[in-house]
Amino acid sequence: MTKILVADDEADLESLIKQKFRKQIREQQYEFVFAMNGREALEKLKDHPDIALLLSDINMPEMDGLTLITKIKEINPILKSVIISAYGDMENIRTAMNRGAFDFLTKPVNFEDLEITMEKTIRYVKQLQETVMAIRENKILRMYVDESVLQFMNQKEIEESILANESIVATVAFIDITGFTKITECEPADEVVKLLNRYFDVISKEIIRHGGYIDKFIGDEVMAVFKGEHHLDQAIEASLDIRQAIENLPEAGTSHYHPKVSIGINSGEMISGNIGSAGIKRLDYTVIGDVVNTAKRIQAVAREGEIIIPESCVEKIKESFKVRKVGEVTLKNKAKPVSVFQVLD
Repeated sequence: MTKILVADDEADLESLIKQKFRKQIREQQYEFVFAMNGREALEKLKDHPDIALLLSDINMPEMDGLTLITKIKEINPILKSVIISAYGDMENIRTAMNRGAFDFLTKPVNFEDLEITMEKTIRYVKQLQETVMAIRENKILRMYVDESVLQFMNQKEIEESILANESIVATVAFIDITGFTKITECEPADEVVKLLNRYFDVISKEIIRHGGYIDKFIGDEVMAVFKGEHHLDQAIEASLDIRQAIENLPEAGTSHYHPKVSIGINSGEMISGNIGSAGIKRLDYTVIGDVVNTAKRIQAVAREGEIIIPESCVEKIKESFKVRKVGEVTLKNKAKPVSVFQVLD
């Protein structure tokens, strides 16, 4: 169950939230704690240290929301804040983000949008909590963790930390923005970076929404990993939504570039660990192995708009998704051709 702190001086907001989220409250998915201003919110946080998410107004008596999120960031850097305010001008948005807000919504509240934002923020908080737990359990090196999080850990544990690696069963996806290299030849550098970041933002949101995480950005490509009970299904669902979301974007630049993606997916056992050079403190927590390499090479044969998987994945998802056999392809370092399939929907 996720505990959520709501700080707002509107008297009817408490009953409205309880009404809109009654199903989640009844099923013990959410528990809401309410405060009428920032000062009271800080007191509530002391009584409920396990609060994961703050929903806060800006204009409140005694202590406003912008001051509140600054103080909460100092107290608990893992807790994330979403500002919900009638003051939706760019100045307030920028100030809120600069002070540590995770997201910003405007009033009147669109509860569908609010729920999506809450779910996204809660997933991010859980990822942070899992990272902290992994550091405690596996003693990952200090170099990987932000200083604001380290205060929650035993100093001796950090000083004695060692590299930890493990074998996991997961799904990896490589999402390439097709044809993007061409736009770099005819658009200003600043415009190219803005466009790429915009596309990455769309892709990343869908990956996180479907329970995956970003392993790394490689040029104009995203490497994502999905773990858990239904990791392959989640990766495919995310890929389908990524393809749709990217294709819905408008043309960009003087070249009228219309973005599309090509995606390669593979699932199986891989090594998860810290790879790089400890000597220069440049390591990435990533996954490696034949499954990962094969996914990358499958992506390389995927054409614009295609989501390609190997035959080894088809049996696992055939009841949930429609696929079409593409044929056999020759992949680097594979002695035999690999039979691949296109995911249709």
